[in-house]
Amino acid sequence: MIESLHAGNFFFHPALFFFLGACILPFVKGWLRNVFIIAVPLASLLLVLFLGYGEHWQVQIGGMEITLGRVDRLSLVFTYIFCLMSIIGSLYGLHIKENWQTMAAWGYVGSALGCTLAGDYLSLFFFWEGLMVTSVCLVWLRGTEESLRAGFRYILVHTFGGLCLLAGIFVLYFQTGDITFGPMPDGVALAAWLIMIGFLLNAAVPPLHAWLPDAYGSATVVGSVFMCAYTTKAAVYTLARAFAGFEILIPLGVIMALYGVVYAVLENDTRRLLSYHIISQVGYMVAGVGIGTEMAINGATAHAFAHILYKSLLFMGVGSVIAATGRSKFSELGGLWKYMPWTFVFTLIGGLSISAFPFFSGFISKSMVIAGAWEDHRTWAALLLTLASAGTFLHTGLKVPYFIWFNREEPPFEPPKKEAPWNMMAAMGIGAYFCIMLGCNPQFLYSMLPYPVNYQPYTATHVMASYQVLLFTMLGFFLLLKQLKPKPLIGLDVDWFYRKGSIPFMAFCRNVPAAIDTVVISRLHATVALPLLRLCSRISSWNDNRVVDGLIDGAANGVLRFSRSMRLIAQPGSLSKYLAGMLTFLAGTVMAAVALALY
Repeated sequence: MIESLHAGNFFFHPALFFFLGACILPFVKGWLRNVFIIAVPLASLLLVLFLGYGEHWQVQIGGMEITLGRVDRLSLVFTYIFCLMSIIGSLYGLHIKENWQTMAAWGYVGSALGCTLAGDYLSLFFFWEGLMVTSVCLVWLRGTEESLRAGFRYILVHTFGGLCLLAGIFVLYFQTGDITFGPMPDGVALAAWLIMIGFLLNAAVPPLHAWLPDAYGSATVVGSVFMCAYTTKAAVYTLARAFAGFEILIPLGVIMALYGVVYAVLENDTRRLLSYHIISQVGYMVAGVGIGTEMAINGATAHAFAHILYKSLLFMGVGSVIAATGRSKFSELGGLWKYMPWTFVFTLIGGLSISAFPFFSGFISKSMVIAGAWEDHRTWAALLLTLASAGTFLHTGLKVPYFIWFNREEPPFEPPKKEAPWNMMAAMGIGAYFCIMLGCNPQFLYSMLPYPVNYQPYTATHVMASYQVLLFTMLGFFLLLKQLKPKPLIGLDVDWFYRKGSIPFMAFCRNVPAAIDTVVISRLHATVALPLLRLCSRISSWNDNRVVDGLIDGAANGVLRFSRSMRLIAQPGSLSKYLAGMLTFLAGTVMAAVALALY
C-alpha cells in the first residue's frame, strides 16, 4: 500500500504549506481562522501521502548540487509523524487568540520537514538553523524573565552546535568536493566529528543536553508540546542518515537512557521531568543508530515515531494542568483526580506508552531497539537499556500521575472549576488513540519502516518479562513512596558550569579588556597614532596647497591668457559693428535671391 502511493514522480515540498500558512494566518479572522489552522497541517499530511520516491527540486549553485526534496522510506517515516504531530499540536493550541505562537510553531514544523527532505548539507544547514530561530520564539513568547534567560542560553548553545555543523560541512566539501547528505565517507575524520557534534547537540547527548530541560520547561504550554516532537527527532534522523553503525553512538545512547532516568526521578518540575525523559528515550534511538543493523535502525525509527505521540500526549496533559492551575511543581500539586479526570486518563495512557506496557505504542518500538542489541551481541547495552526502561515506569508512568492527581485528598489551592478547553481535550484524545492503536496494531507502523520487519513483539516470553519488570517497579515505587516524594529543591546539572562560569567570564570581559584599553591602547593612541595622524595631515596639506592647487591654478591661468590673445584677433571691433555688418550681409543676400527669382 505504501509503495503504491509513492510510485509516481509527484513532489511539492510540504514545508511550503507551513511557511506560507504562517504568513497568511494574521489576515484570516473569525471562524475561518480555526478552519485554516487545522486545514494547513491536514493538507500537508495528505500531500505527503502522494510524494514520489526519488530526488526532486535540484538546482546547481556554484558548482554544488542542491537537493531540496529527497524522498525515500527513511525520510517518509519522519515526514509522516512530523505532519501528524502538526495537526495534533495545532488543534491543541486552537484556543489561543494571538497568532505568534502558531506562526512560530508552523515555522518550526516547516524547518523540521526541510531537514527531513534535504538531500545535501547546505539545504540541511539552512533548515537546521530555522529550527533554532523558530523554536526559541516558542520559549520567549511565554513572556517571563525565566523564559527570556532560557531562550538566550538556548541560542548560545545551539549557535555553537550550528557552527560545528557548518565547519564540518566546509571541511567535508574541501576534502571531497561533495556536500551530498548521506552516509559519511571514509577518510574525513575531522569533518565527521564536527558534523556529528552538531547533530549530537540537537539530540541532547550529555554533556551537550542541559539546554533541553532548561528551554522546554520554560516555553509556552503549546510551545513545549511542539518542541518535544521536532528538534531531537530531526537530530535522530540526521544521525540515522549519516552515522548509522558508528559504534561511538552506542555508549552515548546508553548513557543518555540512564542519565535522563536518574535526573527525571529527582526532578520536581513536571515539564522538566518530561524533558529529562526525552533525553532518556532519545538515548534508545541513538544507541539503535549506533548498532546500525536493519533491526536496530528500524527500532530507532519506530521509537522516534511512537515517542513523538506519547511524549506530546504527556506534555499536553501536564500543559493542561498548568493552564488550569497555574502550577507546574509536583510539590504544589495533588488531589486533582476529581477535577480533571479526563486529563488524568489521557496522561496515564501516555505514561503507560512511554513505559512500554504491552498493548501500548512504546512496547512495540522500544523492544525492537533492545532486540537489535541482543541480535548484534551487545549484551551490556541490552541489559542497561532494559534497566532504563524500569526507571521510565518509575518516574513517568507512576510519579507523574500519582503526584499530580493523587498524593492528597484535595489540592493545596482552589481547584479548577472544569477541564481544559475542548480543543486541548480533543488533541489529547487523538494522541491517546494513536498510542493504543499502534500498540494493538504494530504492523501499521512496521509497514512504514526503512527495512523489511522480521520482528514479533507479542511473544509470551516478551510479554511476561515486560510485566515482571513493570510490576516489580510498581511495587518498589509504593514501598519507597516517602523517599520519592518530590521536594522543592533545585537540581544541578552540567549547565551549572556555564551558568556560573559566565560570571567570571563577564567580569573578565569588563575588567581585563578595559584595562588593556586604558593602559595599552590609549597610550599607543597618544604616543604613536596621533603623531602619525598629524604628520599625515601636514603632508596632505602641503600636497594640496603646493601640488594640486599649483597644477589647477596654473592650468586656469594659461587658459585665461590664451583666451585674451584669441579675443584680440577674433574680436577687434565693438559688438554693435558686428551686428550691423551681419544684418547688412543678410539683407544683401535676401535682395539678391529676390532679383534672381524675378529674372
